[in-house]
Amino acid sequence: METHIITITYRECAAVYGLSETDLREFTEFGLVQRAEAPDAILAEPDHLARLARLQHDLGLSPEGVDIVLAMRQRLLSLQAELQRQQARAAQLERLLGGSAPTFDIE
Repeated sequence: METHIITITYRECAAVYGLSETDLREFTEFGLVQRAEAPDAILAEPDHLARLARLQHDLGLSPEGVDIVLAMRQRLLSLQAELQRQQARAAQLERLLGGSAPTFDIE
């Protein structure tokens, strides 16, 4: 999956995503967005900015709460990727055994 990082000013971000300069400065302090080299601008993915706006506006989360939710999301994505790797490994082992051993479905 390709990421598209954009440079966006605080003013543009407020207009497009409804995130204020104060919000963006707090998100920068928490490491949720990166400062850009340009003054009053940040570097971020558009989807990430939209996610920040939804978490803050729709759920009313503080920047600390947004940070926690995003950390939990990252952990969930990591666990899902590990599960896929383990399922592929199990399938590979089953093919290697060639059906010579009984298999059990765990539900």
